[in-house]
Amino acid sequence: MKRTVYFIVMLLLGVGCNEKVIEKPENLIPKEKMIDIYFDLSLINSGKAIDPKALEDNNIEPMSFIYEKYAIDSAQFVSSDLYYAAIPLEYEAIYKTLETRLEEHRTRIVEERQRVSDSARSKRDKRPVPTDSIRK
Repeated sequence: MKRTVYFIVMLLLGVGCNEKVIEKPENLIPKEKMIDIYFDLSLINSGKAIDPKALEDNNIEPMSFIYEKYAIDSAQFVSSDLYYAAIPLEYEAIYKTLETRLEEHRTRIVEERQRVSDSARSKRDKRPVPTDSIRK
């Protein structure tokens, strides 16, 4: 009896876990393109956090910018996002890739700032020290 109940429970769990929650949309945005979209959204949101008026001053509406840049519409974005979110392992893979890409971007920016800073310091150090033209 216990084996039968155990078997039925496992069968139901197995069938329930394999059920597709959301059907694949016809106009699904490819995974790589979704990563690019999330990357740009992350940069835009970071920019908004640093200088909220910058986007407003330049008449940039973040989502309209994304839709135009990637030639998608809001319905396509939402349906693709829902589809990927319904597959937790796929969504996790997308976000891990995004996290890696953002970290690489941050590292490049830090290195570039350091290079510019070192270059400015080097130029400053190479300048001759002005001497008094009047001798005492």
